[in-house]
Amino acid sequence: MGQETNWPVRMNVLEGHNDFVSSVAYSPDGKHIVSGSYDKTICVWDAETGQVVTGPLKGHNHSVWSVAYSPDSKHIISGSCDKTICVWDAQMGQMVTGILKGPNGSVWSVAYSPDGKHIVSGSRDKTICVWDAETGQVVTGPLKGHNDYVSSVAYSPDGKHIVSGSDDKTICIWDAETGKVVTGLLKGHNDSVSSVAYSPDGKHIVSGSGDNTICVWHAEMGKVVTGPLK
Repeated sequence: MGQETNWPVRMNVLEGHNDFVSSVAYSPDGKHIVSGSYDKTICVWDAETGQVVTGPLKGHNHSVWSVAYSPDSKHIISGSCDKTICVWDAQMGQMVTGILKGPNGSVWSVAYSPDGKHIVSGSRDKTICVWDAETGQVVTGPLKGHNDYVSSVAYSPDGKHIVSGSDDKTICIWDAETGKVVTGLLKGHNDSVSSVAYSPDGKHIVSGSGDNTICVWHAEMGKVVTGPLK
């Protein structure tokens, strides 16, 4: 009762970029959406109306590969093919920390720690870096363990670990503070690992791959518990 019988396929189509949109994310408060594009810019959208409220933000010299909100929704981070990371004021659209330079390759993935104090990045140079979100200094890394591009990184919900997925077809779990490998390299896919994420309770990790499958892993044991899902 009270529900639509025929739901619309699309609620809204947001148009504002001039090239491929590579990454999108909701703000934790659900009010806004951030997007990063091959047109080198970032846009912040009103999640309800679909209107651009901030941007396009210009600061990168090449395609923006990854964007993410801080846990308090006040800041946005972006990683780019120009080998840099930028931190932006989500409301004003001004760059507040940057341009962060550390990797020797394109930055393919960025994520905030749950407490918002750190940023993790995965790069084409096969490394991972942990940054101080306020000062922009590398505090841990570059972490070396993968044999190919690091395509995706994510923090565990408690902030103690980082998971990474790579074009070397493996997944690795790192101690976020010391930078040491705690579990890995985990092998289960037959092609590049394109995306990784933790479950809300931190007990499992899900991975997506170029082999057209998804795997669910036990985060502590490093074993596949479900999958490969086709």
